[in-house]
Amino acid sequence: MIGHMRERLVAACDGASKGNPGPAGWAWVVSDDAATPARWEAGPLGKATNNVAELTALERLLTATDPDVPLEVRMDSQYAMKAVTTWLPGWKRNGWKTSAGKPVANQDLVVRIDELLDGRTVDFRYVPAHQVGGDPLNDFADRAASQAATVQEAAGSGLAS
Repeated sequence: MIGHMRERLVAACDGASKGNPGPAGWAWVVSDDAATPARWEAGPLGKATNNVAELTALERLLTATDPDVPLEVRMDSQYAMKAVTTWLPGWKRNGWKTSAGKPVANQDLVVRIDELLDGRTVDFRYVPAHQVGGDPLNDFADRAASQAATVQEAAGSGLAS
């Protein structure tokens, strides 16, 4: 690999659904200094649940970042974080069935995230949403996802304004 290994990238991702299900959007943001957005992307999902929006945000973040660079992901979704850190190994062992024997919800997204996490160093950090003096990156992702859900249009640092 050309150049030096970055120590690690700090990122946040978030999903939003206006109605749950309702107009939904996702967003991710990556920072070079753990506080200031350097790159970000947001997009519409049409009508979807909050959980789908949250998982999509994570899937897009993992797709958009270099797998060789350790990643810290800040999220305010308990569901998405537990899905990929706590429940996923058991779901895989059970053939993508829950402990109750039902198919895992949003299985396609969870399987894709599992593939994207394979062989990568990813550290998930739960950050409470909408806190005064809360995490600036998660706050940014939260607002970007909400905006994408409302207007149903893509946005981001890579798009010419």
